[in-house]
Amino acid sequence: MKIISWNINGIRAALGKGLLEFLQQEKPDVICFQEIKISDEARKKLGLEFAGYNAFWHGAKRPGYSGTAVLIKQGQEYEVSNGFGPSKYDDEGRVQVIDMPDFYLLNVYFPNANAELGRLSYKLDFNNDLLLHIGELEKKKPVIITGDFNVAHQELDLARPKENVGNAGFTAEERDWFAKLLAAGYLDSFRLLEPKKVQYSWWSFRAGARPRNVGWRIDYFVISAKLRKKIKKAFILDQVLGSDHAPVGLEI
Repeated sequence: MKIISWNINGIRAALGKGLLEFLQQEKPDVICFQEIKISDEARKKLGLEFAGYNAFWHGAKRPGYSGTAVLIKQGQEYEVSNGFGPSKYDDEGRVQVIDMPDFYLLNVYFPNANAELGRLSYKLDFNNDLLLHIGELEKKKPVIITGDFNVAHQELDLARPKENVGNAGFTAEERDWFAKLLAAGYLDSFRLLEPKKVQYSWWSFRAGARPRNVGWRIDYFVISAKLRKKIKKAFILDQVLGSDHAPVGLEI
């Protein structure tokens, strides 16, 4: 099974930048989107359809903000549910849970701590509450968590670690939580297979960061240790344009 995750920074923008062509080329069994930036009402007016896929949407209540979606190739067995309980998170469309036969797949758009760390406490609350929920799911079957985590775990995961210590996405609190997630029995699939590889999944729009590859790796597939032997490939498609993020993928 081939699963791709991509923060598309707006579904309408992505459709104008080759999203359909990307789907035809990669042919994922499942693709998870973050930051769809479209309300249910606006989406329905567009009448969005994706040939060969069933689409499930979790838009934020605030128009043009946040939100997640998942496309699943037709013919598969699954159930999709939106959110995981607390309305302060679910109103922002941040989590989808896909119940597959052999595992749970979570499509997650983690909060950004924001400039001056104005949402750091909100993010840490979200992270900790989500980890509790993941733990409950894990009791039933293995879990795969994918999406934009909005954190670079190690210095290897961003181009300029020293300059970014304490900044959003590289605070001690955010990095400690990621370490806590791994300590709970989960694996960073890309780093497991590529322990020393320098490759990024996000670049600022400022100062030509992407052409100069001044980036961050903040998009992940984190998997239950129980699935370790099932991993065939973990990858970042950093040559794919269309967003400030690159698609990331997992084959199991």
